[in-house]
Amino acid sequence: MHMVIYALVEASTHDDALATGKSVFDRLVGTDPHAGAVFDYYVTFDEEDTFVAGKARWGELPTAAPVASDDGQDLLEHGWEATKEEFERNLDRVKEALDELSDEEIMRDEDLARHAFHQVGAYDGPTIFLYTEHGTGIRHRGQLDRLLDESEELWIVPADVHF
Repeated sequence: MHMVIYALVEASTHDDALATGKSVFDRLVGTDPHAGAVFDYYVTFDEEDTFVAGKARWGELPTAAPVASDDGQDLLEHGWEATKEEFERNLDRVKEALDELSDEEIMRDEDLARHAFHQVGAYDGPTIFLYTEHGTGIRHRGQLDRLLDESEELWIVPADVHF
């Protein structure tokens, strides 16, 4: 499965933002020896030689954009809304499981109940669409707002990831 994720990074130029974004994505696919792989691979939107990912799958997206720009705001909104929608979808599944299933059924992962519990608590992976420059998933609005308030030159870098 493919999805677009976004790295929020401090940078003074487009090229620095893209390079820092790629280092975030490298961590998330496990090329950093101190990080576990969260995704299988990534393709940024500056890559031209792929026919199944990046631009070939999602069309033209900025390779990196200042968060304060229109493009940056659009990417940020897409990332945050996707994170919020995925959380709410899984939270609804958890609530339904608690209402309708016995403890034993939940333990057996009936209707993927335990999977939904796991996804609600996830710190990274397919339910998290925004990441800091340290590869940390942005899980709630307060965390995002704090990052936006504290950053001087914040850029957003999208990547197509496979999981």
